[in-house]
Amino acid sequence: MAEGETVIVAEGLGRRYRRSRAVENVDLTVRTGEIVGLVGPDGAGKTTLLQLLSAILDPTEGHARVLGFDTVREAAQVTSRIGYMAQGFTLYDRLSVAENLAFAASVRDVPADVFADRRQRLLAMAGLAPFTDRREGALSGGMRKKLALCANLIHEPALLLLDEPGLGVDPMSRRELWRMLEDRREQGATVVFATSYMDEAERCDRVLFLDEGRVLAQGTPSDLRALAQGNVYRVTTEQPATVEAGLRNVPGVLGVDWWADQVRVVMEASAADASGLDAHLQGTGRAEPARPGMDDVFVFLRGVTPGDAGLQGTAEVSTPAVAVSEAIIAREVTRRFGDFVAVDRVSLEVVGGEIFGLLGANGAGKTTLIRMLCGLLAPTAGMARVADADVLSAPQVLRGRIGYMSQRFSLYLDLTVAQNLAFFASAYGLSRRSARRTIPWALAICDIEPFEKELVGRLSGAVRQRVALACSILHQPSVLFLDEPTSGVDPLARSRFWRLIRLLADGGMTVLVTTHHLGEAAYCHRLGLMHEGRLIATGDLDALREQFPGRGLVSAEEIFVAFIEREQSAAAATEAAP
Repeated sequence: MAEGETVIVAEGLGRRYRRSRAVENVDLTVRTGEIVGLVGPDGAGKTTLLQLLSAILDPTEGHARVLGFDTVREAAQVTSRIGYMAQGFTLYDRLSVAENLAFAASVRDVPADVFADRRQRLLAMAGLAPFTDRREGALSGGMRKKLALCANLIHEPALLLLDEPGLGVDPMSRRELWRMLEDRREQGATVVFATSYMDEAERCDRVLFLDEGRVLAQGTPSDLRALAQGNVYRVTTEQPATVEAGLRNVPGVLGVDWWADQVRVVMEASAADASGLDAHLQGTGRAEPARPGMDDVFVFLRGVTPGDAGLQGTAEVSTPAVAVSEAIIAREVTRRFGDFVAVDRVSLEVVGGEIFGLLGANGAGKTTLIRMLCGLLAPTAGMARVADADVLSAPQVLRGRIGYMSQRFSLYLDLTVAQNLAFFASAYGLSRRSARRTIPWALAICDIEPFEKELVGRLSGAVRQRVALACSILHQPSVLFLDEPTSGVDPLARSRFWRLIRLLADGGMTVLVTTHHLGEAAYCHRLGLMHEGRLIATGDLDALREQFPGRGLVSAEEIFVAFIEREQSAAAATEAAP
């Protein structure tokens, strides 16, 4: 399609499910070559809107034309011309990379000679050329996302509709995904995608903020940041918990985000006054205007809603049930699977009450390391002590002193929240008397009391996240392991979850957390960077930044990428050496 030509026109578009409106009165125009992001909390209607535009769902009100075709009367014309990538992989895990691409091409009637050329270009662009014979189910998360995108590009669609393409993908793979999207844009394609990553929203030409199915605002990232200008403040303090508690219920405060070294505050336009904030700080810090980021815009546009980040908290934080002198000590911990070294001689120390963030690409060894520290997987070599217990010789003692929240929350969807908590209390060996005390505490501190009798399968992802956390801290562990706990949740849910983690750490609990959302580095006291099974650096953001003097690195992502690129350059030089 020609540059500037209209690709999508939606007028009054909506979708109703009985009494519930998933999408309501959406007006949208997208032109050729644009990259448009859909942002909103869980249940905002992002997926439904994408499915309406892709002619998977029919609207119950309004209408849409995509690539010149009506999405209801000419649905087949739409679906044959677009690339639609769902959150769940639409690939075949028993087929190889090459076989998945061949199948996608055959479904799209791509001629054999055309397919051969496109296959070569796409595999090279995605970095998958060396893995054509590898089964899809054996690929890392980042590779699978790139393969799914390749499968949707094989017929060179004019329009790509992508649902959370960066979800669960490490920063390096997300950068490669974006390079692929930019390449397609340069060739005239248009992209509309949903995301919970605000750094991805910054890359868009335009952003739509959705909440409860309605469009709150749309515009360029700079236009949207301007809406929140003058309403965002930074409080530098050594007492973040006190500051956060003091500001939590101040009239006009929309959100309070508690970082490792500061507290960030978003206020209503009518209440944006630093002097008013200072009065509530009582000498614990000073409020200064801050440049709004897209996370701040999200909070500002959404306003105050029940259960927003920073507005909850009815339970006192309890100290761990067992006080320990050693939180985590690992010495040359190694794990091999045949000839493959998943974790390579990792040495690490984490002190009590510390939040330690473990960052790394998909397949870097983070989850394997956690499983060894939890006693779920025996090290091939090395030693580790966690919560004063040796992971090899005292596994039963260890498991009573740690909590573990896996990437895929280990909850029972057909049980209620209360039944899940009762089950985990029993699994942790709590007596009935202890369970009667700790279950109400966990419900309160995780702010899930209103959902106590709800089936977990009916809850949103953000609420399930807090239920999983409640289950993992029932026995008040000394050390808590969290493996990708905030994947796919919106900024408010993420802020809310991290507030709980900070409160637990302030109470003396040690937390080791893995994440692909590098903005979360600001919540951690220290970070560890893993690459190909090795721990290549540790320290806080300032210490890590100092290893690249003169580079002007600002964000956690820039620092992370600098370390990985240094490792890759060193490996390339070693291979090239005679």
